[in-house]
Amino acid sequence: MVRAALTFATVCVRLSWLVRLAIAGDVHVSAGQSIQAAINAAQQGDKIIVGAGSYAEQLTINKDSISLVGHGAILVPPAVPGQNLCSGLAGNDTEAGICIEGADVVLAPYVAEHRKVTSVGHPVVGVSVAGFQVNGFSGENIAAVGAQDVHITDNWLYDGGQPGFLADGSKGTRFVNNAVVSSGQIRFIAICTDDEADVQVLNNRISGYGVGLCIQTPESILQYNDISSCCVGAFIDPRVDGAKLRHNYIGATNPSCVTDWPFSSGVFVDGAINSQVQFNVIEGQSAGGTASGIGLVDEATVDPIAVASGNVITLNTLRNNDLDLYVNTTGTGNVVAENICSTPAELCA
Repeated sequence: MVRAALTFATVCVRLSWLVRLAIAGDVHVSAGQSIQAAINAAQQGDKIIVGAGSYAEQLTINKDSISLVGHGAILVPPAVPGQNLCSGLAGNDTEAGICIEGADVVLAPYVAEHRKVTSVGHPVVGVSVAGFQVNGFSGENIAAVGAQDVHITDNWLYDGGQPGFLADGSKGTRFVNNAVVSSGQIRFIAICTDDEADVQVLNNRISGYGVGLCIQTPESILQYNDISSCCVGAFIDPRVDGAKLRHNYIGATNPSCVTDWPFSSGVFVDGAINSQVQFNVIEGQSAGGTASGIGLVDEATVDPIAVASGNVITLNTLRNNDLDLYVNTTGTGNVVAENICSTPAELCA
């Protein structure tokens, strides 16, 4: 009887889902209309298609399975900012362009980079954003906070504050085939993943930031990204476990890094553990003779010291860097081998 009741309940849930999909439809927004009004009126499963034009709006998406699709749509900051979960996420007076937010999300106070998610009551599930150009917001151009299975694809994010894209306290984030570019001054971080689990950052183009990829999610996968004109191509944070950084291209350092950034490196493994840094091509890391292609170090500014251990740095191609490999750790189980490089000779194949 219990099994029958559970089966009946399952059937009801599936029927309810099918009914929602059946009534879901396409909503069209044209220049001069409000994207947020369309989001507010949308039902679960709706696709909101936004036509060409410039839209001075901040967008909040807190409904499941909303698809936001731009066709020549450009999102810019409004004259008067609104308020949502992303307000102040990257520090005082910062606002996101698109804020994908769960319900009953608790944020820690701001200390550095961004406020961290401490708990999520109800994640927003299955949101996707594609085809937008998002320009010049003081905080994140796009942020997913307390979300699940968010897909951000084929967008152009220009001159975002800090960072261009942030995944914070979410699961199943996919950030694929986007451009994240700072066109003038070196901005702080292009892409930051501070999720609970299961994040993939694939096939993106990144340029003009202090840090291209800020990696704070365990077991994250970051592959086939093209990173150029940054100070640090990819930074794996202390104690992050099992990040996989593979098949990325990291090109020449931005010349401004010499004066505007404390150090430069193609990949910097900073007290992380069990990272896999493999099959990357890293070249042109230059900052007055001090830049490294790949750096592997302990992080002494945290308590206790984050000791780099179990990291595998193999099969990378490094060329024309101030120093191809820099290793300074007391950790055990690190493997630095079979890299095509020249300096220092004892670490290079």
